[in-house]
Amino acid sequence: MFRLGVTPLKACLCSSYGPPDTLQIEDIPVPVLGDEEVLVRVSACGLNFADTLIIQGRYQFKPDLPFSPGGEFAGVVEAVGGRVDYASPGDRVMGYQRWGAARQFVAAGEDDIVPLPEDISFETAAGLTVTYGTAIHAFRDRANLQPGEVVAVLGASGGAGQAAVEIARLMGATVIACASSSEKLCHARTLGAHHLVDYTTQPLKETLKALTHGAGVDVVYDPVGGELAEQALRATSWEGRYLVVGFASGEIPQVPFNLIMLKGCDVRGVFWGEALARDPLGHRENMARLLKWVQTGRLKPSTHAVYPLDKIAEALNEIAERKVRGKVIVTP
Repeated sequence: MFRLGVTPLKACLCSSYGPPDTLQIEDIPVPVLGDEEVLVRVSACGLNFADTLIIQGRYQFKPDLPFSPGGEFAGVVEAVGGRVDYASPGDRVMGYQRWGAARQFVAAGEDDIVPLPEDISFETAAGLTVTYGTAIHAFRDRANLQPGEVVAVLGASGGAGQAAVEIARLMGATVIACASSSEKLCHARTLGAHHLVDYTTQPLKETLKALTHGAGVDVVYDPVGGELAEQALRATSWEGRYLVVGFASGEIPQVPFNLIMLKGCDVRGVFWGEALARDPLGHRENMARLLKWVQTGRLKPSTHAVYPLDKIAEALNEIAERKVRGKVIVTP
């Protein structure tokens, strides 16, 4: 094991479940490094909607208290354990853990990090892993999306939806962005959406059918759940694929199984966090593709705002109130 000195580090801690304003910034020891771990000095940490839930005890995972929110991070390797093969001190890396990154140093497993090219900023990298990683895993590994197919993205203005619009477009699909206001849809158009559906004023099933000349959409990307799920399922094509990504609406839909039978369609779960744990090589391949798109300018992730660590409560409140357009980054 390795210990980096005795100087304490700054960390955002959730010591009891509650809203973002209950979080505290405290000094904690630099972590003891295991033989198969990498110590990363965190330059940027990405925040997601899940962080607003996990600090309230409303997420599917409940870490032991106290813990730091934030799963995405980017920075420089400070030290490596004795059995680490692929990372060295001084390497620029990006990575993901389910929580624990909103602090100055993080100890991560070697499979949790990927190399970060010199020409990509830490702030950009820290916002790539979850939303874009989920989208490329969903379309590439779960839906087997093909060029020319039609994708409907629900909640297209949220973090997950924005990434899905961009990735589906890059993979050659025709993208229908579905959201709850014209303002949100205008933003989706700037990301490359070909068609826009405001499901507060347009019937979702009928509009998706009309846009596909009655055939239905090949793939539905749904990070929202709730009452729109059945309408979107009814708008899928024969042998279409419905991707269950999340439930940002707070409601888990109950859909009639006979629809799945009659359409010959598939409902496919997208559990990205478990997939990267079970297939780290596939995750690395997906991240390499994302980074190449960023390097070549084909993918230009947008950042809503960058906050210092002591403003993390403000950042999380912005996410919880659905005021963000793009990624929210904290710089420890």
